[in-house]
Amino acid sequence: MMPPIDIAAADVWFAARSWSPFPFQRQVWRAYLDGRSGLVHAATGTGKTQAAWWGPILEWMAEGGRAGERRRSVAVPLRVLWLTPMRALAADTERSLREVVDELGLPWTVDRRTGDTASAARARQLARPPTALITTPESLSLLLTQPNADHLFADLRCVVVDEWHELMGNKRGVQTELCLARLRRQCPGLRTWGLSATLGNLDTALAALLGVEAELSADWADSADLRKEQPNRTTDDAFAPQSSTDSAQLSSLESAKSAQSADNPSGILVQGHVPKAIVIDTLIPERVERFPWAGHMGLKMLPAVAAAVEEGRSALVFTNTRNQAETWYQALLAERPEWAGEIALHHGSLSADARRWVEDGLRAGALRCVVATSSLDLGVDFSPVDRVLQVGSPKGVARLLQRAGRSGHQPGATSRVTCVPAHAFELVEAAAARDALRAGRLEGREPLERPLDVLVQHLVTVALGSGFDADAMLAEVRTAYAYRDLSDAEWHWALDFVVQGGEALGAYPEYRRVTPVDGLYRVTEKGIATRHRLSVGTIVGESSIAVKYQNGTHLGNIQESFISRLKPGNTFVFAGKKLEFLRVRDLTAYVKPANRLKGVIPAWTGTSLPISPELGAAVRRKLAEARDGVYDGPEMVAVRPVLELQGKWSAVPGADELLVERLATREGRTRYSHLFVYPFAGKLVHQGLAALAAYRLSRARPITFTLTANDYGFELLAPERDAFAELDVSALLSTDNLLDDIIAGLNESEMAQRQFREIARVAGLVFQGFPGRPQKARHLQASSSMLYEVFRKYDAGNLLLVQAHREVLSRQLEQSRLQRTLAELTAQRVVIKDLLRPSPLCFPLLVERLQASTLTSESLAEQVRKMTVWAESEV
Repeated sequence: MMPPIDIAAADVWFAARSWSPFPFQRQVWRAYLDGRSGLVHAATGTGKTQAAWWGPILEWMAEGGRAGERRRSVAVPLRVLWLTPMRALAADTERSLREVVDELGLPWTVDRRTGDTASAARARQLARPPTALITTPESLSLLLTQPNADHLFADLRCVVVDEWHELMGNKRGVQTELCLARLRRQCPGLRTWGLSATLGNLDTALAALLGVEAELSADWADSADLRKEQPNRTTDDAFAPQSSTDSAQLSSLESAKSAQSADNPSGILVQGHVPKAIVIDTLIPERVERFPWAGHMGLKMLPAVAAAVEEGRSALVFTNTRNQAETWYQALLAERPEWAGEIALHHGSLSADARRWVEDGLRAGALRCVVATSSLDLGVDFSPVDRVLQVGSPKGVARLLQRAGRSGHQPGATSRVTCVPAHAFELVEAAAARDALRAGRLEGREPLERPLDVLVQHLVTVALGSGFDADAMLAEVRTAYAYRDLSDAEWHWALDFVVQGGEALGAYPEYRRVTPVDGLYRVTEKGIATRHRLSVGTIVGESSIAVKYQNGTHLGNIQESFISRLKPGNTFVFAGKKLEFLRVRDLTAYVKPANRLKGVIPAWTGTSLPISPELGAAVRRKLAEARDGVYDGPEMVAVRPVLELQGKWSAVPGADELLVERLATREGRTRYSHLFVYPFAGKLVHQGLAALAAYRLSRARPITFTLTANDYGFELLAPERDAFAELDVSALLSTDNLLDDIIAGLNESEMAQRQFREIARVAGLVFQGFPGRPQKARHLQASSSMLYEVFRKYDAGNLLLVQAHREVLSRQLEQSRLQRTLAELTAQRVVIKDLLRPSPLCFPLLVERLQASTLTSESLAEQVRKMTVWAESEV
């Protein structure tokens, strides 16, 4: 343990700005200087970056380094590695870190290394590493493939993982855990600090970050000094509402404590209590539709959104998809043409130059409004932004809180987010999210367990770098939280797979990627090394191609499947511009500005984001209040006529009730039976429940169902009369034989084959192509499908196949959440209502099915209008 270190330099720097360090920042510095690792959980804009940055600086000063030595001839080697999940965040972090270095005159260099970094800059960083390197998990893995990786990180003291909650719970987080395990082996005494603002399961987050060999920190956390400094605060105190506004007070416990799991005594959890007001309000429609539907973009709220943007200096308008962002950007520009040049678009498919221009414009206060997706979600500091609007449901409490933090991004400032409902029930969601925030009910992120595709990739990465000894590598891998329970059989299988190609691929040299050389496993074939470096990472999406003007100006990248449907002369909207498609050459789509006013907006493929369990439960509580006649808040007052109509024609479910509705309709001579069930558990769970219910009903007699699901419930549609007359809901939703019935009720094998495409790419079985010459999507799909069939027929025990089936259940169907939902439903009282007309709750399900399956020349809005007229009259 180091002797006490003077932190006066930090106090002086803060005082020069008329600031004073918060207690939680001092606690982090003290813990770092004491050799500890940990997780900092504090509100957005309260100084987490400075909490993590000053520890390494103070340590260097204590070792003899002095401020004002910038011109010293010998540069300070790499001491701090700063991991960030997003490129936009990397640029902002570099600016914040460099500000301290420059003002103190330190001989430190700060640089960043992401997918946007030029090759010349990357080569320079390898030859002369900066003192602090800001990078991503993918770029860190690439650094580990360097033969001099051990030398590169020889002086590393600290790794900071920014926005840990964004990585935790996905394969990028697992990749990070493995990289951290390697760095801890290479750098004894390395300290790891995570930063997070919106996370519910903090103990698990800390354990996943620090691994299973972290030191117990109770001796430090229990010190008398800390107990004396930290008041005892409760969750109710932390989220107390302000007196006269619909807001929640964001704060958390001002304490430092040790967090322990059953098998992982781990480091310090520092929660920073800094008063931070979060205002959540809603744009209330002038007229709330009696029959809400989710098939549109909420553009009826366009005038109100434009007016809200005008109220402040600079606004962020968040959407949930890139398609929606493009649509809203065009709509706002048409609504306010005088904003041309002051309004911009930001999402991950735009070119790096376009994104950088938008980010710089926000910082400078030159943009009135930016329409964005999650590409601007995280802790980027855009101080001029004083208004945030969320179009559509945020889907989760933490997500809404994260986006609110983009405004008022400094201590003491109020962060405000305004919800823009796309349909009536999203008014309920906005009110529910505010209640959940007040109660401190934030979503957790569950870490993944033993994804072998990531492990296989990592083994090749390390073999390509410094090489590894099998026994030492196994011990190292098991210190990563995701692999703490890795069995010997799984390890030997993974090692054999990278060395021999497994049972099925051993005859093909390209799959024998790692070779024992002088007691270490290494990559010896140059072609394998090149392909691996080009394939490192766990972000797997559909193949995309560049979009360029004829003069070579790069607009961004778009999915190949969309471009393949276009013919020369077709127009589409991309990067906020109306474009005419010319041709595809060398996997580049060439375009020119279009003269036509309208164009198709591409829809990017991706997983539909379901409502979170916390928000779903909060919605149920608001509906239960409404059932009892309590309409608290402007949103609930506005939606009251819709809910009263629901109660009149059907029922509003109570907190302990499961609402089931039956409806009979007729089209021509065909009679249809509809069954609607409302668990409020999210779309993915409802898809699984619908398939489960349909399978169990079909066992009694042959019958065909059409299935539809949304975040509130699901529908079964049968083309016959009285198909659901004799209904045993408890048997339909029983947990008995759950796994077997799910697999039988779904085309699980086909789903597993699709999931295997991702696994094959991560594991390095499918090469995605060289820069500028990527493989076409159909070739990648054919290759992965062929491998799937080879494994299925000739290597049935292949653990990547097992993983594909497991991921289908856990990720696509949320099996654990589905099982919990069924257990909860069995304890609820079933309320069955026979409808004479569609209820407001079932109407969105009817529209969802109509949108997905009907071929007609009528617009969806016209079809919905006719459905509304039908619903108004008795069936």
